[in-house]
Amino acid sequence: MQFSIYIIAECNMKLMTRDDKSLLYNVGGKEGVLDEEVLLLTQQLLSSNPDFATLWNYRREILLHLETVRSEDEIQRLYEEELSFLEACLKVNPKSYGSWHHRGWVSTRLPRPDWARELSLCERCLSLDDRNFHCWDYRRMVVRVSGVPVDQELQFTDRLIGSNFSNYSSWHYRSTLLPLLHPGSPETHSHRVCEEQLLKEYELVQNAFFTDPNDQSAWFYYRWLLGRGVCVCMISCVYVSREGERVVVAFSRPVNVRGFSTNSEVILRCGYRNALYYKSLTHLHKICDLPPGTISDTSNEHNLTVHWTERHTHRDCALYTGRSESWCRDSATDLELFRSELSVEKSSVLQSELQSCTQLLELEPQNKWCLLTIILLMRALDPLGYEKETLAYFQTLKEVDSMRTSYYSDLCSKFMIENTILKMEYAEVRVFSLCEKNLSTLCHLDQLLLVTHINLSSNQLLGLPPQFAMLQCLEVLQADDNAIENLEGVYHLSKLEEVSLRNNNITQLSDLKILTTCPRLARLDLRGNPITQIANIQSQLAELLPSITELLL
Repeated sequence: MQFSIYIIAECNMKLMTRDDKSLLYNVGGKEGVLDEEVLLLTQQLLSSNPDFATLWNYRREILLHLETVRSEDEIQRLYEEELSFLEACLKVNPKSYGSWHHRGWVSTRLPRPDWARELSLCERCLSLDDRNFHCWDYRRMVVRVSGVPVDQELQFTDRLIGSNFSNYSSWHYRSTLLPLLHPGSPETHSHRVCEEQLLKEYELVQNAFFTDPNDQSAWFYYRWLLGRGVCVCMISCVYVSREGERVVVAFSRPVNVRGFSTNSEVILRCGYRNALYYKSLTHLHKICDLPPGTISDTSNEHNLTVHWTERHTHRDCALYTGRSESWCRDSATDLELFRSELSVEKSSVLQSELQSCTQLLELEPQNKWCLLTIILLMRALDPLGYEKETLAYFQTLKEVDSMRTSYYSDLCSKFMIENTILKMEYAEVRVFSLCEKNLSTLCHLDQLLLVTHINLSSNQLLGLPPQFAMLQCLEVLQADDNAIENLEGVYHLSKLEEVSLRNNNITQLSDLKILTTCPRLARLDLRGNPITQIANIQSQLAELLPSITELLL
């Protein structure tokens, strides 16, 4: 006994220094003894510090060894004792990673597991802390393995939410159960919920946020209820240019297919032969230069097809005789790209939800969750019709929740760009103006592939993102009166001729080096930038950008 006390004292010192190797040597000896005495020693150590992963690993090795030399009944009793010990460890630290992981391992090794006991343990733990995510993970494992009915679990969330509307974990768990128990029609996505059940959930969640309007749990769940299915990803636009023999492929939403396997290729076919194929795409698009002579002959017609084998989809684009460029595309309205995160279930339902939120806002005019939800509902119902109201609500949001002003500015910028794209499509023009929109970020640039003139003046932009390279038809760029520090996205724009950057924050010559990839650039306006104060800057720019014939400093 004295020897065991000595070992425990030594191991406690090792626990303080996290010396795993010496700890195992002290506990199990050089050979790593796997018997009940060592099991008892590790139990005494873990009782005081259940977060030491090395000891849990050692303990599992011992238990696996004992499985080979004991009968089934003995193993059953041994593991039941282990579960009792784990309950004591959880009382020391209810959020112990090691304890919950080990309990999951033990439960799967039990010859005759008692899943009802495990569910009861989870209920007790969650009654003490309803946001113990270790316990929630363990409960989901128990439910999956034991085959607990989905409706029974939904009733469990009813009880927890009924006792505490602020139970975020219960709301989240509910969102995973509803599509299984009340799925939508076969035409909708798998995570949708049938209309009848949605109406019941609306009533439940409205009771929650009318009771406590400032609690975020119910509002997040409400956003999920109103959420639409993810739009199908497809090839939305193919642009072909004889000049430079370039093909650009845009997708309906951001994709990252880097590292595709051979059965998930994006293949470009020119005419009746395979010109080339590629597997690695950037996040939003692919710009591909064809081999010289592929489509340069203007006296010939060329038919190009882009295949995406994973999606079993393709787009055809014909480059007719005498034409220098061609494209095929779907409009943003046709693809419903700018539908809000909210549902398109029924306009009457969404309108009713908007009225309810508006009534709550009258009672709680400073409630940020209500304001944001109203904005999203308006976006779902009529983004252009509610544009003025949306801007006003965004301004109120920034005043009410000043700590998240940047987030609201970026979200507002996104909505304004979407509206401008929709208006541009109705007018069918290739000139795109976003001046004086208070933009803090740029998005949906893949939808501007065919734009030749873009005006971004008088905004709050700090730079031009990499996706700006998608504007392969761009000839004139105006970005005056911003705070632009870099031009990262102005890369290989072969048709770009004019760039105006008056009153920005370009400070050094290296910030403009990216413009060397634009061979047609002839006019550059840098007036009002710090770089103009550099000595001999005009001669340095002339050397860096010899194609420029008009330089304004």
